[in-house]
Amino acid sequence: MQAGIILAFAAYFSYALGDSVLKALGPHLGIFEIGFFVSIFAFIPVLFTKRPEDNWGNIARPTRPGLIALHMATGAACSITAVVAFTSLPLTEAYALIFLLPLIVTVLSAVFLKEPIGKKRWCAVVLGFIGVLLVVRPGFRELQFGHLAAVATAVFGASQVLILRAIGRSERRITILGALLVATISANAVLMLGSFAMPEGSIWWLLVGGGILMGLGHVGLVFATRLASGATVAPTHYSQIAWAVILGYLFFDEAPDLFTILGMIVVGASGLFTFLREKEKTVWPQKTPLVRNR
Repeated sequence: MQAGIILAFAAYFSYALGDSVLKALGPHLGIFEIGFFVSIFAFIPVLFTKRPEDNWGNIARPTRPGLIALHMATGAACSITAVVAFTSLPLTEAYALIFLLPLIVTVLSAVFLKEPIGKKRWCAVVLGFIGVLLVVRPGFRELQFGHLAAVATAVFGASQVLILRAIGRSERRITILGALLVATISANAVLMLGSFAMPEGSIWWLLVGGGILMGLGHVGLVFATRLASGATVAPTHYSQIAWAVILGYLFFDEAPDLFTILGMIVVGASGLFTFLREKEKTVWPQKTPLVRNR
């Protein structure tokens, strides 16, 4: 189990580096071109996660095609809005808003799945939104489109979690992941047609490196969940809060103030509490394949 947790921390570090690459690419390339090329190169490491009993043809043979189609749509939208968020916001602000995801899962579960939500979990939701207000401070700072994109990323990601609860037992991992990659690549390919510009030679190493880092993050999580349960591995996701501060400072000269740091801690703590409470109330963390929703 210890090896699985260490591997999960390494995977989320790889993801954080990949998100930093997205931010670095922002001034040089369009949103859809970034998503398209990074998704293609991310597919390379993912090839090594295929089990011997899996068949790539399973991607086109889902058990529940309607839910898989919805998973593809929300996944592609999540990927696009995440690129917008990371390329236009400081890393700390983007992560703080995206980390609303587990809190939004709680709200959506109560509304659509009629799950009973206790007072402690509702308090965690409220506390999480207070943490976001500390980071963003609307009325005191100018809100950008990137803030809306980051919130949309959290909403789309939360929707994916609910969908994965429904299809986690009936669909193969290769079907879920393969469909998501196909949707992301296809959506970006179509949307970039009107303004496509071939990347300059000087940024190809960022496109390749960013994609490989994202793919390695997934590979790390796949093998981490083979060594430890998904419920044990998932809380390591919150290590990205620290990486956001460190990488933002080192590479983008982003020095978060005290309110931003405090807000991120509040958001992370409330999200972690929410996850742990859901782990106690339901068995979905054990049944749901660990697919990163940003």
